[in-house]
Amino acid sequence: MAAKGSANDIADDDLEPLTDETARQAQRVVAAYAEDADECRMLLSMLGIGPNNRGE
Repeated sequence: MAAKGSANDIADDDLEPLTDETARQAQRVVAAYAEDADECRMLLSMLGIGPNNRGE
């Protein structure tokens, strides 16, 4: 089923990029709760805050 838009949706143009410090804090939280290294890498990648995603 396709997701329907609503008045609360945020356009991509309205999003601000994460600061490096915010990304590092999020990485620490994900790493603390991940079951193992593979899950940690997957979650970081899904969130766009993996080590390979930050320089782009």
